[in-house]
Amino acid sequence: MISVEGVTKKYGAVTAVDDLSFTVEKGEVVGFLGPNGAGKTTTMRMITGTLQPDEGAVLFDGSAITDDLTGAKQRVGYLPEANPLYDEMLVAEYLEHVAELRGLSPDEARGGIADAVDETGLGEVFYRPIGQCSKGYRQRVGLAGAILHRPEVLVLDEPTEGLDPNQRVEIRRLVGSLGRERTVLLSTHVMQEVEATCSRLVILNEGRLAADGSVDELLASLAGAPRYVVEAAGPEVADTLARLPGVSEHSSAEVDGRVRVVLDASGDEDLRPIIFGLAKDREWTLWELHRERASLEQVFRNLTVRAEPAPDVGAGEERTPNGTGGDGTMASEVDA
Repeated sequence: MISVEGVTKKYGAVTAVDDLSFTVEKGEVVGFLGPNGAGKTTTMRMITGTLQPDEGAVLFDGSAITDDLTGAKQRVGYLPEANPLYDEMLVAEYLEHVAELRGLSPDEARGGIADAVDETGLGEVFYRPIGQCSKGYRQRVGLAGAILHRPEVLVLDEPTEGLDPNQRVEIRRLVGSLGRERTVLLSTHVMQEVEATCSRLVILNEGRLAADGSVDELLASLAGAPRYVVEAAGPEVADTLARLPGVSEHSSAEVDGRVRVVLDASGDEDLRPIIFGLAKDREWTLWELHRERASLEQVFRNLTVRAEPAPDVGAGEERTPNGTGGDGTMASEVDA
């Protein structure tokens, strides 16, 4: 549904996005990851049509969005990281204002607002001033504004930033439910959100594509050697485990009268059945046995730690000195 083809965007001497290409299929929930300054926000703004690339193109269903920029923007809902809201407005007034900006008819506005309020759970605060809403509800208001025109594509930039753990869980569930009927591009630094909501990952580093694939594919291809953790009581536990076939490195420590051994192994054979058999034959008391699964944080770090991050040209640096966006539009126009 979305195709980013050879896109490059520069801010003066700084190249924020460098010859970037990837696709997002209809109905996918794609995690859009990268360190600060990797070009995520710039790319998302080009997908939403609020910035234009210097080179390359963004396509919806095979057609460049510049062919019909207004029509392309109508297909997209965007929640920027800053989530600009008018604190003095009631939630109801704000959503009516967004519907008016979107050019919805009165009937379309009523239906769209009703559905958005229902999906985001805003009924309790619908007639409350936005300034009196919690951070979690403010994010819900932003999400409601992004979906009330019933977009096919939802672009979310750090939707849980600044929320407490309970609020993060609520917004994570909400994003997961919104993704059942829409194509979603989700930028976040919280790996639990990625694993819970995303079917695929696109990882950027220094404006370039660093990786593209499912969570399992990236873990399998980049995780490295498997690691086993064994905690047991009995004779010669550490020495016996260190001699297992395929073990390349090992470490051990005494823990409450037991031995805790960490094994790094090579090869495809799972050592857990062998270790369990050894424990049974040698009459060890086995307290713990598991194979560690590489984390997304490790994969992310492997892909992005090679170089210092470029200057952050995300939310702050993309403003020109007169307060306009990088494409000359005012901040309020970009955010809307």
